[in-house]
Amino acid sequence: MPDFVYEIISTGDRKHRDAVWSWLKDHAARAWTALPGSPAVDIYELIESGVHDPLVAPEPGPLLKAMLQFPALDALSSALRDQRLADCLAAYPQGVTITGTAFERRFYPVAGETTPGPLRAPFSYVVRYHRPADDEAHFVAHYLADHPAILAKFPQIRSILCYLPVTQGVPDILRATDCKLGNEVAFDSVDAFNAAMASPVRKELRAHFHSFPKFSGRNTHHPMLRKPLAGPSGQRS
Repeated sequence: MPDFVYEIISTGDRKHRDAVWSWLKDHAARAWTALPGSPAVDIYELIESGVHDPLVAPEPGPLLKAMLQFPALDALSSALRDQRLADCLAAYPQGVTITGTAFERRFYPVAGETTPGPLRAPFSYVVRYHRPADDEAHFVAHYLADHPAILAKFPQIRSILCYLPVTQGVPDILRATDCKLGNEVAFDSVDAFNAAMASPVRKELRAHFHSFPKFSGRNTHHPMLRKPLAGPSGQRS
């Protein structure tokens, strides 16, 4: 079963990183964990060295990513209307961009499993495909039909997730990103990820990438360490 998440991303000059993490500690953590429904919250921190994807060059990533997790869309929408969230966002550091995007999050089984498990392994490779696409619905359908099954072949892969943006019924409290589809794969460690990237599966994924319906938006790949701030990491409904 899918769940719903609100992805909060901070971007900007690296000199603002400490201020953003201080805001998380002093304002956001308390507010997020007090929201209606007591959502699980995962914090993602960019890994800046030691990670090797042979087909993707290192690229700048977010200063901070937070994933607030809810069992249903109405629970997410209710939480976003809470005054404590508005108050914490009002204290956000100057000079840094913050976005908030609601997603339906779908879990897929890895090879050898018939049902998907929870998101527990701490290393996440976070991929986002951004608009535009010639036919966005066709792009998403094509990706979901085949790409997760190829990802499942990676050695030592622990989790596969896809993120579908949701706008209807979601309060507009932050500017959403232009993401049309997201993906996340999890591994136990950087070494396990690097070994997977060196396997033939990585080239198979690139071949499938070249079959995607035409799109001109950018796609980003960010290696990140994920830690639970509250609740079980990778909570699912």
